Amino acid sequence: MSETVFAADPTRLLIAALVRASVGAAVVAMTMAAGIMASMPAVAGLSPLYLAAMVCAITGGATAFSHVNDSGFWLVSSLLEIDEKTTLKSWTMMETIIGFTGLICALIISIFA
Repeated sequence: MSETVFAADPTRLLIAALVRASVGAAVVAMTMAAGIMASMPAVAGLSPLYLAAMVCAITGGATAFSHVNDSGFWLVSSLLEIDEKTTLKSWTMMETIIGFTGLICALIISIFA
């Protein structure tokens, strides 16, 4: 039971999302969140399926909240030739929806594991 509660905990998404919002780089957010979560003693006892749920939550959080600090934001803005305001409304919103979809996938995986 404690394994199920731990796997369904959205802490991984929140850690990755906060790092992503502050730093801007998705790779840094994923690496930092994975490093923080790997150092927790409870992670060692999790099954491979719960670890997959944890990876889904981390990558979801690292995808969310793309903004002007992110190189992908500027790539989309320049290639599609749209202004920053429109890029924030479209790209950032889409990336955030994708990130929270990753959390939903992690929750579904942890329920059926």
